[in-house]
Amino acid sequence: MSQSVHEFALCPDLAALERDGFVILEDAMAVDELAALKDELEPWLQRTPRCEGDFHGWSTTRVNGLLSKSPTVQRLALHPRLLALAEAALAPACDCIRLNLTQAIRIHPGQRAQAPHRDQEMWPADSKGQIWSLNVMWAVSDFTVANGATRLWPGSHRQAVARDIDPGRAVQAQMTAGSALVYLGTLMHSGGANCSLVDRTGIVVGYCAGWLRTYEEQFLAYPPNIARAFPEPLQRLIGYQWHRPNLGNWEGQDPIAVLQNGQSCAAHRDALPPAIEAELKALVDAGKL
Repeated sequence: MSQSVHEFALCPDLAALERDGFVILEDAMAVDELAALKDELEPWLQRTPRCEGDFHGWSTTRVNGLLSKSPTVQRLALHPRLLALAEAALAPACDCIRLNLTQAIRIHPGQRAQAPHRDQEMWPADSKGQIWSLNVMWAVSDFTVANGATRLWPGSHRQAVARDIDPGRAVQAQMTAGSALVYLGTLMHSGGANCSLVDRTGIVVGYCAGWLRTYEEQFLAYPPNIARAFPEPLQRLIGYQWHRPNLGNWEGQDPIAVLQNGQSCAAHRDALPPAIEAELKALVDAGKL
């Protein structure tokens, strides 16, 4: 990781991420939010067919695109403590962060443990230890050893990927409903086996560096006619924002413009980081350009 221990030590949450690769924040969701979230998600979880695949699970239900299905998830995606944590952890890798996905995951009784993996494996490039993504698993029901609480391999974010990693080294993220598990995209983890008689339900709100292609195609999940109803911070988080320098523009403008005025015929504008702007200005002032 490019961040120093000193930088992480400025915040206990970041210090835990540096040390273990994850941190659990108990009771991060208000009681009324949790009740609303359950009510909003349940119809979607009931109508969605179970997954088909050895990775996503044959006795697991997954529902994406939660921002338009659950107003509560919109608020969770912008949760001040969690958003600040994601921005701090990903800051060395990017100019701004994006929402990588929102996904409800229900592990049904009988589902075996998922294969250990790192979320950053979805991008076919070596990050050289840099953090490109961070996930928040919000517990909608209690997470227990019996019902498949997420398995985590502490410290594995500093080691090479190993699919046959020793399961005896894993810990399980036992937490009460309303709590949040935060883990780095470089951490080996997996869904646990549900050996109980009840479902285990959580939602993942994932963040990534703003220059990456996201797991969930946000502009299909939330096209302009839907995204216009979101608050501006959420619009920007799902990608209606350019990433300096000059990445992801729309008609030479910050793509938030398509939601605000829809104007496509306008002057192209620079979108440069302050350091590069200053560098260019110095060259111009010195008559070297």
